[in-house]
Amino acid sequence: MLNPLYIAPDETPDMPLMPGMTIQIKLRHNQTADLFTSIVVDVAPKTMGPAPHLHHVLDEIMYVVEGEESVLVGDEVTTIPAGGWHLRPHGIVHTFWNASDKPLRFIDIYPNQNFEDFFPELSALMGGLMSRGVSPASDEFLQPMRALDEKWGMVAYYEQRQSIVEKYGLR
Repeated sequence: MLNPLYIAPDETPDMPLMPGMTIQIKLRHNQTADLFTSIVVDVAPKTMGPAPHLHHVLDEIMYVVEGEESVLVGDEVTTIPAGGWHLRPHGIVHTFWNASDKPLRFIDIYPNQNFEDFFPELSALMGGLMSRGVSPASDEFLQPMRALDEKWGMVAYYEQRQSIVEKYGLR
């Protein structure tokens, strides 16, 4: 059963995910009667998101609050301006980035999975590897990332990330 819930603007702390990207977990699965999770994502200018990936069962609904987001789904890139929505169904390879010179802020909603638990694991893993200077192209980096992906029902195509970075002048 859903209960009324108020979340104050500064109630949820920023969590770093990767250089140039932070999230705030706003609604947790257990707060929504196991219906959905929702996060706010901030992406710095000219910043690439995650490697292209797919989810076996997780769907993503995104609303752009500020800036514009470039979204790759399959082979098609769509630019989503502030006020725009985008649905990324499970089973389709996708990623996103901020190609502009302005900050990007969007809200993601994840129905039917406690996906908020994925983000602290990713943050700790990325932070630990990057603080040790481990190269994102190395096996030392990719093995634990792939294990995390498998745990959360994802498949990532890490080898495709760099070509997107280069093509769109991202970091």
